[in-house]
Amino acid sequence: MDLAGPEYVWRQVAQHLAERIAAGEFHRRLPNREIIASEYGVSLHSVRRAVRCLAEHGVVTAVNPRGTYLAC
Repeated sequence: MDLAGPEYVWRQVAQHLAERIAAGEFHRRLPNREIIASEYGVSLHSVRRAVRCLAEHGVVTAVNPRGTYLAC
């Protein structure tokens, strides 16, 4: 990821998470947003936006307050 590049940080996080999901790195749900933010060194806002993008594309389903689950 290029945090200083021209592409939005949240979009880069969303793309990378989608790649990790496709590779089978996550089984039923994503780690919580604080962990993802820490892993990528980005803000919670960027992670929230990335997860929202994945949800809009049907990759995940966010169930408050239970977590974010992979779409079946």
